[in-house]
Amino acid sequence: MDMDDIFDSSLNLEDTHLKEGFDEGYKDGLVAGREEAKQVGLKSGFEAGEELGFYRGCVDVWKSAIGTDAATFSSRVQKGIKQMEELIEKYPLMKPESESLHEVMEGLRLKFRAVCATMGVKLEYNGYPKSSLKANEVEF
Repeated sequence: MDMDDIFDSSLNLEDTHLKEGFDEGYKDGLVAGREEAKQVGLKSGFEAGEELGFYRGCVDVWKSAIGTDAATFSSRVQKGIKQMEELIEKYPLMKPESESLHEVMEGLRLKFRAVCATMGVKLEYNGYPKSSLKANEVEF
């Protein structure tokens, strides 16, 4: 028996174990990665839905007030509320991979701030979990 043959089997054994360990780790990583991606997706989807629901609720309340008394808000505010409603309808709810998703949400945030500023109210969407309130702020 040749001395090289003895060492070859030892070297091959190490390579074999290294490859097996890598393959096993790779498979485990795929499973763990999918689960982590699912959890991140659920969290992101929940947060987006919660924010969208907040804006929808504001629009519904404001529209109800306008329906009761059309003079409740100026025509400028009413136009802003209508634009917010259009942005909410435009949000690609069933297409989370849509490129317009972030654009629509950013437009909605800007329009919300503009409407609130025009009305002279300080409303903020703080998300979940709720952060501590500052003086004179209303949180929903």
